[in-house]
Amino acid sequence: MIQVLANGLYLGGQYALIALGLTLIFALMNVLNFAHGQMYVLGGFITYTVYGRLGLPFIVALLASAITLALLGAAIERFLFRPVIRRSFREESTMLLAAAIAFFLDAIILLLFGEKQRGVPKIINGVLNLNFQLVMPYDRILIGVVAIILILAFILYMQRSKTGRALRALAQDRVAAQLMGVQVDRYSMIGFAIGAMLAGIVGGLLVSITGVSSGIGGPISIKAFMMVMIGGAGVISGAIAGGFILGMLESVGLSVLHSYGDITYLVIFASLMVFLSIRPQGLMGKPWG
Repeated sequence: MIQVLANGLYLGGQYALIALGLTLIFALMNVLNFAHGQMYVLGGFITYTVYGRLGLPFIVALLASAITLALLGAAIERFLFRPVIRRSFREESTMLLAAAIAFFLDAIILLLFGEKQRGVPKIINGVLNLNFQLVMPYDRILIGVVAIILILAFILYMQRSKTGRALRALAQDRVAAQLMGVQVDRYSMIGFAIGAMLAGIVGGLLVSITGVSSGIGGPISIKAFMMVMIGGAGVISGAIAGGFILGMLESVGLSVLHSYGDITYLVIFASLMVFLSIRPQGLMGKPWG
């Protein structure tokens, strides 16, 4: 049981970071970023290149991934989403644009890095073994702790900083925030950059554990959407809760259902459909309409 809980917390920390970036973008711009998983993959490959190929320290590789994805996110918001949102009155336009960006990034990643799975050396060697009740590699413990620290730092940043307060105001009411002097275009770009940066950081963290390949962007995006739906679309606390809930469900499912074949996600998707039929706004979201 201790092993299952530890695995769930480890997975939940990573998933919560992924969901935070997606739900922040949705809250600010009402845009479902279908390319979020591809940003995760790109962050993993950047870390692989800097740390695994160039031999620079892992922290340098992680910073390179974060900065690159933040710049990419800012550019996507400034030159793609902003003009479409201004000129189009149909929400489908942004959805189609997001899907196009996802396919474009998939093609770029495939051309640059190929289709083989890539991995990097372990950040730290060794395994924690507590009387065989808990067996956890030290690198997973380190990455889990880093993920939780980043989640807490993100919450503090959103609560205490001027930029965080502006982003929260923009998410609550875009028109009212603009009337109160918030520069909507500037903070929308900052929010999109932060969301993309979080995806890149998680990709960089997990490349040393699970590796990275060009074909996993879509499944990562699906998991991110699941977490957002569980917690409530556009709700920061809901994204964190959704991430940890999915992590625990996956950990328990892999532990209990392993003898029945790979049906863990079949059970999770079925449970999610039942849950959304009862509470379509998610755990912490407001009723729609």
